[in-house]
Amino acid sequence: MVLKLSNHNINFWTSISNNDQNITIGDHISTYFFTHHIDFISYNKGFYAQSYDTFKLTKKPNIFDDIATNIEDQHTDQLHKEFYKAIFLATAISKELRDSCVGFGISHLVAISGFHLGVLTFMLYWLVYGLYGYFHKKYVPYRNIKFDILLLVFICLFAYLYLLGSVPSLLRAYIMSLFALVLHRSNIKIFSFYSLFVVVAIILAMFPALVFSLSLWLSVFGVFYIFLFIKYFSKFNRYFLFVFFNIWIYLALSPIVFYIFEIASVHQLYSPLFSLGFSLFYPTALVLHLVGFGGLFDDILSYWLSIDIKTFQITISFYFIAIYFVISLFSIRYKYAFWLLNGLMVGVFVYFLSLL
Repeated sequence: MVLKLSNHNINFWTSISNNDQNITIGDHISTYFFTHHIDFISYNKGFYAQSYDTFKLTKKPNIFDDIATNIEDQHTDQLHKEFYKAIFLATAISKELRDSCVGFGISHLVAISGFHLGVLTFMLYWLVYGLYGYFHKKYVPYRNIKFDILLLVFICLFAYLYLLGSVPSLLRAYIMSLFALVLHRSNIKIFSFYSLFVVVAIILAMFPALVFSLSLWLSVFGVFYIFLFIKYFSKFNRYFLFVFFNIWIYLALSPIVFYIFEIASVHQLYSPLFSLGFSLFYPTALVLHLVGFGGLFDDILSYWLSIDIKTFQITISFYFIAIYFVISLFSIRYKYAFWLLNGLMVGVFVYFLSLL
């Protein structure tokens, strides 16, 4: 049985000959492992090592475990528990649930990222506004209420980030949001590729090992193409953009996702619709769990998980993806490159349809 283990310093894989102790996701264990094949790159990237004398430890309950237990108590099905803990606490998921997410093309919705941070920011902002508004009006009306509220919101979000243990995609979103606040206060343009570059540089300077983090780079790619979308489509009708945005981002990221995972299915065509629906589902599910009615959507979730997904292999050439990246970078400045980029992403989508 192969285990993926991590602590505050390293991530690595090892194997055990049997699982008599019923080791599962989230358990704390003690183990010894051989280090003679570990070099600088593998230490930061993650490695496989032989281990021995592995046994499960008794965990000391903390606030994270209390929250996870509260979520679990509101559901009976194990996959439901995994799903909600993943979208709220960034916990690992089983292969069965992961395959369903990949098959439907919604892995980006289950993995906590900037989207989830945006929803939490919106909810916290109006919650703090309701609590702070009266105090501000009566005692400190000379202060900028929006700035004060955002500071309080960022303090709450930092506590959330610390609770989850610095998830790479969430860390990127948090630092970028904080950086955007500084730029806004300084009257500097927020939505710029330069700001994205600076944030990535700051993150890698603080956490060099994240250069090997796939979730971080997928998150960065997502923000990059969102900025491209804003640059070229922001003047269109906003109701049209609300629908078109998810479709375009899906098409833009598809070549990268296909290149990395090499798995596709017909159900991935529903990914833009799931992204739209998740915008309402996520905050609703969060509120329901806070008031103890988190199982309200369990029947719908059971139906979704019961759908039989037929996947197939899809291969994208390294040379194609390299050209795709180069044209994406040129699209920052040149409009013709942007339209060429659109042609490439549509071409990949046609290729995908031809394999169905």
